[in-house]
Amino acid sequence: MRIETLARQAGVTIAWRPFLLGPIFKKQGWDTSPFNLHPAKGRHMWRDIARQCERYGLPLCIPTPFPQHSLLATRIACCGQEQSWVSEFTRSVYSAEFGQGLDISDEGLLANLLLDAGAPAKRVLEVARTAETKSDLRNTVSEAEKHGIFGAPSFILPNGELFWGNDRLEQALEAARRLATS
Repeated sequence: MRIETLARQAGVTIAWRPFLLGPIFKKQGWDTSPFNLHPAKGRHMWRDIARQCERYGLPLCIPTPFPQHSLLATRIACCGQEQSWVSEFTRSVYSAEFGQGLDISDEGLLANLLLDAGAPAKRVLEVARTAETKSDLRNTVSEAEKHGIFGAPSFILPNGELFWGNDRLEQALEAARRLATS
């Protein structure tokens, strides 16, 4: 929710690269989120998210089920990653899931979020289902694995350095700014 404002202030350009965590988790032998596999960690994670949402004035509704089926939403973001609407769409998906508890696998909801973001919903949904988009998403997941990504949000700098988590956003932007000026 904060990345674009903070990136603009830091003079850093964001390149969106949507990916799925499920395949990354499966390669580690997990069939769900580590927050489900380790209940104490999961309870702490939800409490930490609640504190962050309170700090930034964001609503929180723990989605049921968690994690939700996000394949279509991620394919949409993948095929729109170079489009001006991708950031608004992405924030809207997160708001729908974590702020309102809505089912982000619902195609009607995703179509409305696309329209609200100024995207041609019918066309984007068609492109999201193409073999090319499916292949692009698989490649993005492979790229995420090569970078060592294990969670979201993750920030990869041009030099390959990984920053993970909302609480590392400012550090990632500061490092990116330093890298760009060196």
